[in-house]
Amino acid sequence: MSFLGQLTSKMTKKKQDKQKEKSRAVAQGLFKIKRSFFGKLGDFFSNARQLKESLYEELEELLILADVSTKTTCMLLQDLRHKAVQLKLKNTSELKDIFVNKLVELLCTAGEQKLAINSKGPTVYLFIGVNGVGKTTTIGKLAAQFKAQEKRVLLAAGDTFRAGAKEQLVSWGKRIDVDVIQHETGSDAAAVIFDAVQSAKKHNVDFLFCDTAGRLHNNANLMQELMKIERIIKRELPSAPHETLLVIDATMGQNVIQQTEMFAQSLSLTGLVLTKLDSSAKGGIVLSLSHELKIPVKLLGLGEKQCDLQSFDPVTFAQVLLEDLK
Repeated sequence: MSFLGQLTSKMTKKKQDKQKEKSRAVAQGLFKIKRSFFGKLGDFFSNARQLKESLYEELEELLILADVSTKTTCMLLQDLRHKAVQLKLKNTSELKDIFVNKLVELLCTAGEQKLAINSKGPTVYLFIGVNGVGKTTTIGKLAAQFKAQEKRVLLAAGDTFRAGAKEQLVSWGKRIDVDVIQHETGSDAAAVIFDAVQSAKKHNVDFLFCDTAGRLHNNANLMQELMKIERIIKRELPSAPHETLLVIDATMGQNVIQQTEMFAQSLSLTGLVLTKLDSSAKGGIVLSLSHELKIPVKLLGLGEKQCDLQSFDPVTFAQVLLEDLK
């Protein structure tokens, strides 16, 4: 049985029904990705062409064009060549199951995909990332989802650098009836987070979401500020932050690997949020992030609506994108 088959066979019927419902939502968000890159993969494997070096080169080009990094592409091709020889495969259709299995395995081995929850006090999520990736919008959508579950949620406007950032988060707070801890624009961001943690503890808040400034990832001042915020949170609540989530724009392609590496050098990243997957993103970057950085993807931004922020489930993701390769 394939790796994907083993995972799905372990699910109860209730879980399977729930996954089908989620799969439909994810499929809508990933429609463009599926039609572009994964559609071409379907064409590649549909014809039982004889395996030869020119076909591996064709597959390599497809992977690179889909924003799979060179390193991950080389690993995939090396593994496929090895399996083809080992199993004495003769054509592309015979190689298809090996390829699908490897992709699913990559998506499943980066680490825990579920968001951490602190059962002994406030759960603190720290959101970081460069400007324009959708940090504040992600916070607002996630806060709305937890609020709908009757959780007590608090927001911290830690982006005191960008004009309008505080107002954007306050607008989300009003929309979903959630309080926002804020200071004046230009004030010390760490002081905002300090006040927010104190308020979360005092008022028995379930979840505290901390927004931060989004300058370039190679900005030394930004990194120092983020490290200070992290220290403040740990000092006031030793088990926190329970998630440090890097929000990245999936349309940026392979550029996000270097960006993620830079943030990971200064902070203990626990997960990634991939936004704008409903746009011009090609999807292959998910494989490279899982393979090279071993940082799990935890949330997917699949559209403008609140419900379009979906938790990342590698089985669902793989099933939606690879179903035409079955």
